[in-house]
Amino acid sequence: MTKEQFAEALAAKGIVLTERQMTQFDQFFHLLVEWNEKMNLTGITEEGQVYNKHFYDSITPAFYFPFDKAESVVDIGGGAGFPSIPLKICFPHLKMTIIDSLNKRMNFLQHVASELGLENVNPVHGRAEERGQEPAHREKYDLVVARAVARMNLLSEFCLPFAKVGGHFVALKGAEMTLELNEAKKAIKTLGGKTRKVETFQLMEEAGERNIVVVEKVEATPKSYPRKAGIPAKKPIV
Repeated sequence: MTKEQFAEALAAKGIVLTERQMTQFDQFFHLLVEWNEKMNLTGITEEGQVYNKHFYDSITPAFYFPFDKAESVVDIGGGAGFPSIPLKICFPHLKMTIIDSLNKRMNFLQHVASELGLENVNPVHGRAEERGQEPAHREKYDLVVARAVARMNLLSEFCLPFAKVGGHFVALKGAEMTLELNEAKKAIKTLGGKTRKVETFQLMEEAGERNIVVVEKVEATPKSYPRKAGIPAKKPIV
């Protein structure tokens, strides 16, 4: 995917990029490749692949959810800046928090935000299980996003505690979601969520099937969730 094809594909979905936004994507690509040489950020470094499998893929939730109506967003496990930075470039008004357990990735994102001139980007070092219990983050966000972090039942425990009641959790997932969603029904309900829609599509250039899962936060998450670090992975809600 060339930069021009990237811009055209987004324009076809109603997201028209300015020259400044195109420059920001170009800067982000070069920073990603530069920093990837000293830390493991991504296995994908060829420009066309980055634009398709990272940048375009990160923006796909905006085809199915009105990001222009959200204000505060948190990206859980968004270490290399996906989907948070492409979404922030496209929707500059977003107040974007990014939580990841690797501090050096947070340093990278701080640098990216500074170099690209992105305001209201807040990289936070920590585990979702711990940050999700903190008053500064718990049920404070209009929207929670996560991309390919864990299976849906586990991911719901990581993410739903951050969403306000009336807010949403949007998961960017790979192929074959039916089994995973059935497995996650109890977890989503227990944590105060209700699945509103699942959108299935093919990423461009035969890069595979993707699914966007939109979960509404309909009730407050019980105080006992998220459980202590490590427990959700060992004993997922089933």
